[in-house]
Parts: sequence; C-alpha cells; structure tokens
Amino acid sequence: MTNSTVDVVSQMEKGAREPKVSSIQNDTTVTSSEGLSESEDPLNWPKSRKWLLTILTSLGGLVTLMSGAMLAPALNFIGKDLSISSAESSMALSIYVLAFAFGPMVLAPCSEVFGRRRVWICGSAWYIVWNTVCGFSNNKGLLITARLFSGLGASVEFAVSGPIVNDMWSDQERGKSMAIRGFLPLLGPALGPIVGGLMVQNLNWRWLFWTLSIFNALIFAVFIVAVPETHHATIVRRGLKTRQGSGEDPSHSSAKTSELSLTSRLKTGIVRPTRFLIFEPTIQIMALIMAYQFGLLYIMLATYSSMWTSHYGLSPSASGLHYLAIVTGYLLAAQIGGWAMDKMWAHLKQKNGGETKPENRLPLMLPGTVLIPAGLLWYGWSVESHLHWIMPDIGVAILGYGLISSSYAAQAYIVDAFLEYNASATAAAMLLRSIFAFVFPIFAPQLYDNLGYGRGNSVLAGLAVILGFPAPILLWKYGERLRG
Repeated sequence: MTNSTVDVVSQMEKGAREPKVSSIQNDTTVTSSEGLSESEDPLNWPKSRKWLLTILTSLGGLVTLMSGAMLAPALNFIGKDLSISSAESSMALSIYVLAFAFGPMVLAPCSEVFGRRRVWICGSAWYIVWNTVCGFSNNKGLLITARLFSGLGASVEFAVSGPIVNDMWSDQERGKSMAIRGFLPLLGPALGPIVGGLMVQNLNWRWLFWTLSIFNALIFAVFIVAVPETHHATIVRRGLKTRQGSGEDPSHSSAKTSELSLTSRLKTGIVRPTRFLIFEPTIQIMALIMAYQFGLLYIMLATYSSMWTSHYGLSPSASGLHYLAIVTGYLLAAQIGGWAMDKMWAHLKQKNGGETKPENRLPLMLPGTVLIPAGLLWYGWSVESHLHWIMPDIGVAILGYGLISSSYAAQAYIVDAFLEYNASATAAAMLLRSIFAFVFPIFAPQLYDNLGYGRGNSVLAGLAVILGFPAPILLWKYGERLRG
C-alpha cells in the first residue's frame, strides 16, 4: 500500500467517521465518509435498499433465535430416539446458546478485517451445514457437537448483522433501524416452541433442523445476490487498492507491506474484543447489565411453559401460546423504544447546539430498569397467588418491554461509543450475556422450587434494581471521562 492508502484506512479504523459535505445538482446536501465516493458510502444508499438489507438481516436473526427455542418441545422425543437422559438432551438445547458467547469474539473482529459480507456468508454456510447434520444425528455425541458448531455459525447474526445495519444508517436513525432490525428476531423465542410443538406432533423432530436449514438457505441465496460490502474501512481499502493499478509486480515491497498489514490487522482484530472487555470500563458496565438482563430473559423462556402446566394445569401446546405475552412486550418496546430513541437523540442534539455524544442514549435505559423489576414482581406474585391467567401474562409483557427497552438503549450506546469498532465492542459485551443465558436456566428450577415464584422473583427483582439503576446514572455523569 502507498502511504496515502495507509493513512486513509488508518483514519477509517480509528473511530467515528467524519463526514465531508458535497453538493449535487438539486442543491441537496449529501455526506460522504473520507475515502468513499458518495455512491460507495452505504449512508447514501437509497432508503429502499437499506430497508431491504435491514429486513434481510432481521430474517437471519429470526432463524438464529428460532433454532435455539424450537428444540424445546422435542427434547423428550430426542431422548427416546437416541437413548439419552433428559439432562443430555437439554445440553443439546443450551449448548447452542453457549456458542453465542464465543463465536462473535472471532467473527466480529474478522468482519472489521475482511469485511462484513465475507464473514456473514461463511458463518451462515457453516450454520446450514451443521444444523442439517443435527437432523441426521444418531447418537448424543454427534448431536451435541453439531449443535455447538451450528451455534458458532449462527452467532454471525449477533456478530455481523447488527454492524451491517449500523453501517447503513446514520445516528439520527439509529433507533428506527434497530427497531426494524430487531422486530423479527424477537418473534423467535415465541414462534420456536409453538412451531416446534406442531412439527414434532405431525412430522418428526429431525424436520425441525431440516426446515430451518432450508429457510436459512433461501435467505443465504438472497444475501449473496443483494448485499454488497457495507464496512467502510474495507470499501476504502479495496477501492484504493484497485486505483493503485493492477500492473504492479507482486514481489514489490509495497505488496509485501500490504500482506504484513493484513496479518498485523488480523492479529490486532482478534484480540480487540478481549481488550475491550478487560480495559474499557464502559464496556464492562454495559456487559454486566446486559448479561443479567439476558439471563432473566432465558429464565423466563426456560420456565414459563412448565409454570403453566404445573400451576395452572394447561397442556404443553396451550402453555406455548402464553409465550405470545412476552413477544407482545418485546414488540411494543421495539417500536415505541426505537421511535423514542430517535426523538431523544434529536432533542438532546438541538439542546446542545448540534453536538452529540454516546451518553445521549442513556436516558432511555431508565424506563427499562424500572419496568424489569416491576414485571418480575407482578408475574411472580400473580403466580404465587394463583390469580387469573391474564395477570402473569401482563407481568411478563411488562418484563419483556423493560428488557428490550433497556437492551436497545445499551446497544445503541455501545455502537455510538465505538463506531468503527462497533462489531468488536458489541461482541465483547455479548460474551457475558451469552454465558449468563446458558447458566441462569440451570439454577432457575431450583430457585422456584425452594422459594416459590413470589419470593424467587423478588430476589431477581432486587438484583435487577441493584445492578440496573446506578449504571445509566454513573455513565451519564462519568461516561465521557471513562471513555477518554
């Protein structure tokens, strides 16, 4: 690479892009990142194209989360067919979620070195292969191994899909884009058990895997055709390399420098999420908050069906319908929270004379931190008192609203604080989140057996208050200093 090439790419990789302004014939102002032409910059793509890619990544997220929950109704059938214990069949369910902790730690920084598109394609192809293998498994070892590997491939949705959307939308539209991107995945935890129960009853548990592989293969094919590269530094590198001229001798020192640069960037990129988690206080705080809240979500997903069968005497198929209450809270939070996020950002920007900072996302964490313990208490004591079935559903809807509202604000804060490295920063924050999601459902049944739903949820609500309330206030006052 020439010195100018290295300089431009280095600037692109160090932080938030500084737009430059140029005028076009109709006097409309268009911003473009340094090193990118207006047509190359994903921020300047037509809205129709942005929405198409946003919805496509949303469909990919739906497959990922459905794959985690869809297996739950089939665990007994899998145990009988493969002659394995209930604990071992449950491992096949939960190990998929555990893979989400470690996959993004590699895939996210790779997307900052090789580009989003290549990494998404490789991860999705890996998922399709190993998820299909799950359907052909004839022993517990192959099933658990294939589930782990398919989870690693599926984690590309957490590692790359969010950054793809962030690459295309400006900070003023961050809330709306996150709401649309998160809409379909939020249906996964509810649709998974419902669809899974129907398929097991009418087909075979193996078709759970094959159907998802077919669905994801269709998304994969559309993605290859419709989605170009969105990572700005990668586009700049490729564009400048093309403009250097193709007649240069590969043995020339500049080519060797380029190769060494790639190796150096890859080494740096792979360790970047770990460095963020160890050395960045803002990432540490957000990672802990998001981890606890995600753990609460998976406690709900793991125990909600059994609560209805044991306390209210419903059938397994009827109990699955109550997951729609959680989804109702999700969807309300996604739409209202996304709109409110953009409004709050615009208000604070105007109030501060056009200046913005990541901490402007934090006020919208506060409603979620209030609603999470409120929903837990409402749900827990409704069950404990054997109130009408609508009462627990209202409680979990409030809880779902709080979880998504707080999570969206936290994710937007991380994206704005580490814009060009948002994939690595998000992966660092997700490490603890996925580990908590794996661990929390393990102790949840014992918690409710010993304390009951009322006192058990009171304990969880108390911890949510202790962890959740100080964080946004602390970061609002000292976040800029901590990031510095």
